[in-house]
Amino acid sequence: MQLFYNPTIDKGTQQITFDKVESRHIIKVLRKTTGDQIKITNGKGELFNCVISIANDKRCLVSIVSREEKKQFREYYLHVVIAPTKNNDRLEWFLEKATEIGIDEITPIICENSERKFIKAERLEKIIIAATKQSLKFHLPRLNKAISFGEFLKKEHHNTVYIAHCEKGEKKLLKNIIKPKEPATILIGPEGDFSSIEISKSIKSGYIPITLGDARLRTETAALVAVQNISFINQ
Repeated sequence: MQLFYNPTIDKGTQQITFDKVESRHIIKVLRKTTGDQIKITNGKGELFNCVISIANDKRCLVSIVSREEKKQFREYYLHVVIAPTKNNDRLEWFLEKATEIGIDEITPIICENSERKFIKAERLEKIIIAATKQSLKFHLPRLNKAISFGEFLKKEHHNTVYIAHCEKGEKKLLKNIIKPKEPATILIGPEGDFSSIEISKSIKSGYIPITLGDARLRTETAALVAVQNISFINQ
């Protein structure tokens, strides 16, 4: 199944016009024509079955035939708060793989040791959308604006909050303490790790210090290990 994405569709929408890029993909690459069916999601748990009304490679128009409600197949909520990597490709890789495995929310966090303090949100959003379509998911993960560590710490959190760090001290192995169906927020630091002050402040704020194993992992690897651990626990 080929899945397309359009965030503007709602219950009152009857027709959708694709932009030049998507229109060309539908007509020139997939060789679709008038009367052919395509499927579209709005990333909010809805699937729309559509028929091509105008097969134009610059302005493809489709009409909605039916609508389906698609429930989230996962029974847990996962929010990963990750420091942007120095090499932007590695962050993009994480977002792609995490979306495929299962994640609900991502927040880029700027820390004391962060080497990258600016992200291209539009580019990252495109990565998430492409991975959502490729993995045939109907719920688009939410990408939040980048925020400083201090600002994030001040926010009220309804999930269980964890911080993964490399400093010595009492830490629990994530896979041993995470509970099935438990909504979780996990903080993953930059290449230079969270600072001692950041770790101390987070623990005082109720964050649970965790480890992901004995190996020292890159930021994006650590984040993906956390995502996979939680996915496995919820199988």
